[in-house]
Amino acid sequence: MQTEHLSPEAAQIILNTLPERIQLGLRAYAAQIDYPIELVIEMMIAGFLDEDAMTFEGCKPLRGMDFVKVAS
Repeated sequence: MQTEHLSPEAAQIILNTLPERIQLGLRAYAAQIDYPIELVIEMMIAGFLDEDAMTFEGCKPLRGMDFVKVAS
């Protein structure tokens, strides 16, 4: 069953692709607010795509932004 949240395994894959200083920053932030790293990464992505979203649940990517849809 697919969930609306980032799994710990997916978060680790994302972390492994980031520069070390970014990884350290995300881990430090997660420790500071006592949240799992997967939730911090999910919050980061959701907030980038929808400034009103805290997590993927309810995230409406590009809401309120005037972007032209690009065909793939």
